[in-house]
Amino acid sequence: MENRSFIQSFIARAEFGPLVLLIVELVVFWGINPDFLSPQNISNILAFTVELGLIALAMTLLMTSGEFDLSVGSLFGFSPVLMWTLYNSGVTSLEVGLLIALIVAALIGLVNGWFVTQLKIPSFLVTLGMLLVVRGSALFITDGFPQRTWSAEGSWLANILVGDFYVGPFRIYASLFWFIGAAIVLGYVLTQSRTGNWIQAAGGNPNAARARGVNVSRVKVGLFILSALMASLAGVISSLRTSAANPNSGTGYELEVIAMVVIGGTALTGGRGTIIGTVLGILILRVMRNGIVLIGVPGLAYNIFIGAIILGMMALHSWLERRHQAGT
Repeated sequence: MENRSFIQSFIARAEFGPLVLLIVELVVFWGINPDFLSPQNISNILAFTVELGLIALAMTLLMTSGEFDLSVGSLFGFSPVLMWTLYNSGVTSLEVGLLIALIVAALIGLVNGWFVTQLKIPSFLVTLGMLLVVRGSALFITDGFPQRTWSAEGSWLANILVGDFYVGPFRIYASLFWFIGAAIVLGYVLTQSRTGNWIQAAGGNPNAARARGVNVSRVKVGLFILSALMASLAGVISSLRTSAANPNSGTGYELEVIAMVVIGGTALTGGRGTIIGTVLGILILRVMRNGIVLIGVPGLAYNIFIGAIILGMMALHSWLERRHQAGT
């Protein structure tokens, strides 16, 4: 009876569906093309996973609080452009340029949070407007052209953020450890800390949270700042790894990140979030993007698969939720 209860509880968890889907993906792609699980391909998947993953981790907390941020994709492109523009023009060192880029990102997150909490404008509209402002700023600064980045080769900052080494046949980037560390810290914050309770209360029932003394506005502003900082850091990491700072980079990332979080089991309406589920959602979409190319499906069909996965996972989450509430 206890084993049955454990199995039922495990199946009812928001992470169960994403875990099953990830396993199915791995088996199917490996069965069609054995090179899918080659060390080189696994290394490539992990390298690309980290950058969007950092944004998705912060977005999980923000969406759990009942908000979301559409400006993360534009910040992903803007922050490295700002850092490299300052560096290449001789105004600052690379490290100071990064610090300034992060400070500007934090201010953008603060503005987003202030508009949402103080002016009571929906986060969809606020961050959509900020998306256009930030993307336009990146294009204006650069006249639409990528920035020169190759002079950072050998920089200690580049080594700390994206330095690579080999573990057997696997190529590992330092950014993977930043992602793992962020997942552990934010997972602890969301599930084991008082702040996590505030976040879930702010998204589940903000009026009740306020009645219990939770400063809902402060919580949400802090999460908007966190979201902007993580998007900025992810953009810089991507820029250093690829030796490119394109003002158009990150276009469409905001929707893909939200898809990762939702597929992982975080409620779009707020009140429930899971970092473990988000990690699974990140892997699902990155494995899907990589796998369909390896098996010969045109890359342009990727959005079809994303849409199908979102619809399927939402149906599964809804079914599991109803069974859980019914006690079956």
